[in-house]
Amino acid sequence: MSELILVPTPIGNLKDITYRAVEVLKNVDIILAEDTRTSSVLLKHYTIQKPLFAYHKFNEHKQIQTIIEKIQNGQKTALISDAGTPGISDPGFLLVRECIKNGIPVETLPGAVAFIPALVNSGLPCERFVFEGFLPQKKGRQKRLKELAEEKRTMVFYESPFRLLKTLMQFAEIFGENRKVSVSRELTKIYEENIRGSLSEVIAYFKNKTVKGEIVIILEGNVPKKTHN
Repeated sequence: MSELILVPTPIGNLKDITYRAVEVLKNVDIILAEDTRTSSVLLKHYTIQKPLFAYHKFNEHKQIQTIIEKIQNGQKTALISDAGTPGISDPGFLLVRECIKNGIPVETLPGAVAFIPALVNSGLPCERFVFEGFLPQKKGRQKRLKELAEEKRTMVFYESPFRLLKTLMQFAEIFGENRKVSVSRELTKIYEENIRGSLSEVIAYFKNKTVKGEIVIILEGNVPKKTHN
């Protein structure tokens, strides 16, 4: 029996991959990729030639048993996502759980994940935080935001550029327009941008802008403001 190895990939800059990750990808038998076209660019860059199979949220339930059988038959398997660490807002959890159920060893390499640089450079407290990932788009969205209204820890969200402004406006409505926020986009790429300020200031900044790229929002927790006598 072989194993499953979760391999983080760069979130933008192709140089942000570890020597060990490249070595592992060159030595496995097969690679499972969220989008084989996107992953092919990375693999070609590092001259990695291995059988590549699609594994994403639309086929993961159907593919799991086949993958388990491949690993049990001795196929050393790597799982990668389009960017970052598999399982963080990307497919991975179901396969890891099934491997554990079947006694298949699972190894996870350390590496890139988008919210860490966004959190650290936000200027907001990062010793304690809560990762929310993508909010529900419709059903349950308002309920979840209201539940977070009293959250004291710094909050981390992922968002698409198309919904960024709407999300920031919802935050201002529920958390108050003076709540501090940091919006990071295109992390590690040429056009990386980090915008910090109150929700009202950041909303004003993005109001007339065309936004592109992956977005990480870091939102201040509900911390009582100090008053001066």
